[in-house]
Amino acid sequence: MNSTTKALIIKFIMTFVFAAISFTFIANNTLGWSLIVAILVTALNYLLGDLLVLPNFGNITASIGDGLMGAFTVYLLDILSRNFATTFYTLSLFAILIVVGEYFFHQYLFDNKKVSP
Repeated sequence: MNSTTKALIIKFIMTFVFAAISFTFIANNTLGWSLIVAILVTALNYLLGDLLVLPNFGNITASIGDGLMGAFTVYLLDILSRNFATTFYTLSLFAILIVVGEYFFHQYLFDNKKVSP
């Protein structure tokens, strides 16, 4: 398994744990919804945040952008689904957890030269 795949797995697990805390344990959604959230947010944050924003604008901007993009993605999922519900509190908690987690994840990416980008 190459370094980029390992990094994506770490990112996915981190996002899944944050989604489970915010949307399963606090908002009483099923763990399946947290899995869907983790897949969507991991993919979007990697493609937009890690590949585009991080190299051009730096860690803090990319981390904040990842948190906002994650919360917005979950908000859209809430609007589009009748079976998934969030609150302002759970969206805010998820965004804050993502910002903090992504900040340290980006430091890992910078330290590990084998990981793309």
